[in-house]
Amino acid sequence: MNNNVERHATGPVNAADHRDLVFSDADFERIRELIYRRAGIVLAAHKRDMVYSRVGRRVRQQGLLSFRDYLARLERNPEGEEWEAFTNTLTTNLTAFFREAHHFPLLAEHVRGRPGPIRIWSAGASTGEEPYSLAMTLLETLGEKASFEVLATDIDTEALNRARLGVYPLAQVQKLDDQRRRRFFQRGSGARAGFARVRPEVAARVRFEPLNLVTPGWRVEPPFDAIFCRNVMIYFDRDTQARILARFAPLLKPDGLLFAGHSESFSYISDRFQLRGQTVYRPVSPKV
Repeated sequence: MNNNVERHATGPVNAADHRDLVFSDADFERIRELIYRRAGIVLAAHKRDMVYSRVGRRVRQQGLLSFRDYLARLERNPEGEEWEAFTNTLTTNLTAFFREAHHFPLLAEHVRGRPGPIRIWSAGASTGEEPYSLAMTLLETLGEKASFEVLATDIDTEALNRARLGVYPLAQVQKLDDQRRRRFFQRGSGARAGFARVRPEVAARVRFEPLNLVTPGWRVEPPFDAIFCRNVMIYFDRDTQARILARFAPLLKPDGLLFAGHSESFSYISDRFQLRGQTVYRPVSPKV
């Protein structure tokens, strides 16, 4: 018996986990280890119930009765398709159109008058609200004939599939002003009643690609005028954040901008960026 299986077999079972699936302390610690290694996500101890709920759905779908058996199946197939589903279950997709609204006028000011093509990277695109908001901002600022592209990446492939569809509940779209709703969305009818779809001319400006920021081999085509990596770094430890920031810096144009989330600060993590405004950074040339 290998050490991992032995730990699961002997680990104590929390009384709160006497539900339909066996879920031990060792199972939870193993999941924390696996998702950190796979995606750089640091799961706090208080996420135990969330893990039981989300990963438990995958355990049941596999026809299994314990997390131990599910994790053993995962580890027997290190390149198996289930790893993608496992990772998807543990990523968080809290987003909205024009979230952290102060960033979008700053982006508009930054790109206005710049020679094209303009390239923006949404590095944590989730279900698409952020990259579509970026495309709308660029269309409003530069016009429909301007040359620009938004690259939208995320580790969660299910979220990306939803993003590509560009279909959202009408209640979510109605939070936008009338002008943006009319210009950038088509209201559904019949089977699509209650939903709105991003118009093709907006969707055509966004390219969705899966990408795991933690893996050493990822590649994107530089340079970018701006990178939006907002509310992503909060799931990583400091060393992982520093490595990612070091890779971001040379991908930006010398006067490019990096946009962070409202609860994120990079000033004491990397010397490759300097604060320019509220959660907005500029790259700094590396010290020789």
